Amino acid sequence: MKTKLSPRLEKIVDALPLREGIRVLEIGCGPGSAAREVARRIGHGHVLGIDRSVSAIRQAGRHSAGEPDSATVSFRTVAIEDFQLDEDEEKFDLAFAVRVGAFDGRHPEIEDRALTRVKLALKAGGKLYIDGSFRFQQP
Repeated sequence: MKTKLSPRLEKIVDALPLREGIRVLEIGCGPGSAAREVARRIGHGHVLGIDRSVSAIRQAGRHSAGEPDSATVSFRTVAIEDFQLDEDEEKFDLAFAVRVGAFDGRHPEIEDRALTRVKLALKAGGKLYIDGSFRFQQP
């Protein structure tokens, strides 16, 4: 089920340095629209969408069921400040977050934990892109 992205979300996805075969972590994926669009653009890569909301992840899974690219996108219920790679999980080339409270500056202790978790999840040279005015942040 291809969902049309909002113009704002489409601009954000367009701005990401996506390429064939990379691994992408979307933080705060909500119903998964951006994650599915990123998956379409990276071919044989993989997108993991995470969100603290159980209902958002359920919705993301329902919207992704049966899509031809469903093997390249997966979803997990977890807050970024608690995120850990599974033992055998490969690190990510890039991560992005759109309107995620952990990165809005209101809770510095949560933001510090979140940035630490992202840094541990990224490959050497991996980058985190945060939309709040779509600023770049090196974890």
